[in-house]
Amino acid sequence: MPAKRKAADLPTEEKKMWGGRFTGKVDPVMEAFNSSIGEDKVLWKVDLEGSRGYSHALERAKVLTKEEGKAIRAGLEQVGAEWATGTFEIKEADEDIHMANERRLTELAGAPGGKIHTARSRNDQVATDVRLWLRAEGHEQLALLAGLLTVCSERARAEVDALMPGYTHLQRAQPIRWAHWVMAHCSSFRRDAERLTQAIARANVMPLGSGALAGNPFAINREALAKDLGFSAPMSNSLDGVTDRDFILEFSSWATMLMVHLSKFAEDLIVFGTAEFGFISYADAYSTGSSLMPQKKNPDALELLRGKCARVIGNHTTLLTMMKGLPTAYNKDMQEDKRALFDTAATTRAALQIAAGVLSTLTISRERMRAALSPPLLATDLSDYLVRKGMPFREAHHVVGSAVKLAEEKRCEISELELADYRKLSALFDKDVAEVWDYDLAAERRDETGGTSKRAVLEQVSRMEAFIKAEMPL
Repeated sequence: MPAKRKAADLPTEEKKMWGGRFTGKVDPVMEAFNSSIGEDKVLWKVDLEGSRGYSHALERAKVLTKEEGKAIRAGLEQVGAEWATGTFEIKEADEDIHMANERRLTELAGAPGGKIHTARSRNDQVATDVRLWLRAEGHEQLALLAGLLTVCSERARAEVDALMPGYTHLQRAQPIRWAHWVMAHCSSFRRDAERLTQAIARANVMPLGSGALAGNPFAINREALAKDLGFSAPMSNSLDGVTDRDFILEFSSWATMLMVHLSKFAEDLIVFGTAEFGFISYADAYSTGSSLMPQKKNPDALELLRGKCARVIGNHTTLLTMMKGLPTAYNKDMQEDKRALFDTAATTRAALQIAAGVLSTLTISRERMRAALSPPLLATDLSDYLVRKGMPFREAHHVVGSAVKLAEEKRCEISELELADYRKLSALFDKDVAEVWDYDLAAERRDETGGTSKRAVLEQVSRMEAFIKAEMPL
């Protein structure tokens, strides 16, 4: 039986950077099970960024000479160029992006490359990489959110005069402006922008220098290192530095809430686009046809926004379940965070663009919207009429309910009752009751902040425009 080869005798591509105390070969199934390079290779740029910053820290600690630091940074530039041009070759022993980059750096820079991992663990390295990646990703998503908010504001301002029914329980309720509906969703998206901004700020602290769990034994000056890498500060506890994944959970939670908002937005537009409503029509760019029925124009973009919401919720559940009950410090379970995180980020990135595209290209039918208005939507206005004449609201509500019943008995609209009919119910009714049945006036009466009057809606738009200009990246 042939003797087992020692790790030192193995070809370079078969060596493991953690393999000094191991002599046996790893089961190939375990090899694939353990590897994350397929998912985390997207971190190549931030991994190199972290290593560049750490090389300066090691110079400060006199672990590296200036010449060694320069050689390492020159090697890192070459590694980055290979990734950028698609020529980087992943080897069998490259379990993850960190090992792949370090292996290639050592091939290019020689002995100095072997010093870059001094007092650094993959535990603090991966936590740093993901924070760097998430910081950049978060700003990209904010820019996409700014685009959606801008489309909402522009659409609302341009179409502020269009009236439509507002709905509760999917039943016609009161007249509102189409722009009021747009700004309702825009308000949700603004909160999403505010939450993401806060999440980015909380993620922007540095784990690097935490080591495997106990901290760094060299004078690397973590405050200076944090500044070099654009972090607000180093994390204050090394155990927390390698354990914490709150920043991933918070981004995932943000994404889940965003997708719920987009799903609700999509559902409204799907309903509004049915033949039964006919309030809107979709652009061809965001619709598909039927393989059987040539007349069909399906809102697939909106239906996929609904469907992909479930996907992001599933990813969030995966992350929460993964972190539940782990013992403190790094555990290999945490490797599974990246697949869910990257998929969620890609999904929300696309969803924001699709939502903005659908809204910016759809066409509204002012005629169908107004035709859907009917006198029963003004029943509350009839109650308000009586309240303005001194009747308590509860009594007015009862009187108007009797008027609704009377109109049903006479098989007419409530607005078609005679003045004599109204006066049988209350002596407060007079000729001016006819003014109640004007849909535009009904909307204009809702003129308080947040209401559906033209002034109030345009005020919402102006405030949103100011927020976008002051707070959002464009």
